[in-house]
Amino acid sequence: MAANDDQKKVMDLITGLKIAMMSTRSPDGKYRSRPMAIADTEFDGSLYFLTGESSGKVHDLEKDSETVITFADSHKNSYVAMRGQASILHDREVIKQHWTESARPWFPKGTDDPNLALIRVKIEEAEYWDQPNGTVVQVYGYAKAMLTGEPPKVGEHGKVSL
Repeated sequence: MAANDDQKKVMDLITGLKIAMMSTRSPDGKYRSRPMAIADTEFDGSLYFLTGESSGKVHDLEKDSETVITFADSHKNSYVAMRGQASILHDREVIKQHWTESARPWFPKGTDDPNLALIRVKIEEAEYWDQPNGTVVQVYGYAKAMLTGEPPKVGEHGKVSL
């Protein structure tokens, strides 16, 4: 995927993050969110998550494939929300490509576990907030805003179509 500057910014912000929150819509229309380990470290336009075939999120995604994936890195003051379409993959060769040993406690039989599936989320758009300044700079900015009445500058914000 050839990335423009905004897309590269999003990719840079999520590089190295291992856990995301995945939000799905249940059949009753309510949103459910849960932490999920990312199966790959390099973002190529899709995100992959190993999961149990019988999990609630799989049932949710079978009814409504739209999902929201969010990332937070409080140490860097960066946050990303992504929206995309999910599909459930069962192909063992594809699952092997995305397998990580950290999933073994949930899937003791590894890639041969019959309950193992892979969620692929094709990202359609992303929104990010990035405030790389340290805490002292942020506190100063908020104090200045309180004194001047002007909103604090909170760093970069952008919306990206992928």
